[in-house]
Amino acid sequence: MNGLLKSGTLGGLLAMLLGGIFQGGALAADAPRIGQPAPAFSGTDSHGKTVSLADYRGKLVVLEWTNDGCPFVQHYYKKGNMQTLQKEYTGKGVIWLSVISSAPGTQGYADGARADQLTRQRGAAPSAVLLDASGKIGHLYDAKTTPHMFIVDGGGKLIYAGGIDSLPSTDPDDIARASPYVKTALEEALAGKPLSQPLTPPYGCSVKYE
Repeated sequence: MNGLLKSGTLGGLLAMLLGGIFQGGALAADAPRIGQPAPAFSGTDSHGKTVSLADYRGKLVVLEWTNDGCPFVQHYYKKGNMQTLQKEYTGKGVIWLSVISSAPGTQGYADGARADQLTRQRGAAPSAVLLDASGKIGHLYDAKTTPHMFIVDGGGKLIYAGGIDSLPSTDPDDIARASPYVKTALEEALAGKPLSQPLTPPYGCSVKYE
């Protein structure tokens, strides 16, 4: 599985053999647009609390679509890379919402207890884990992959959508040589700068909608 998609033809073939887990490309035509208001949502977190995007007006908000069974997600959690990003930016006042849109019976589905167990086991540090088994929030954002990353600014506008980095690989060692799209976007946003790459191709496993 290491370096799964480093070459186009071989990567595509392997992806098909693995059940079509790879998704890529830009956002669809009907997806939310960069610079436009991010889709409003209200959902339930792993503790049973109602969480709304409007609760975080004035703050940067990261939305991270996740699935613990996905090898592309695993490679970012295996050596603590995702956890490091979460801790670094929540420490700077960013709200980080991990979203689980896997339907019951599919890979990555989690109820509140399992989501909290995963957070503890992995040492993860999101502000909250949203349970989206119906796929409602995922479809609002046209989330296609795990991970698929979005950033909303303090004014409620979508300023980033796409991949967490530039290398669609399952090898954790590749993270260090990838362009860190989300980290760069957050640094630029926190500095009040326009994002140099607001839209990038997402990659990973397909979101397991019902």
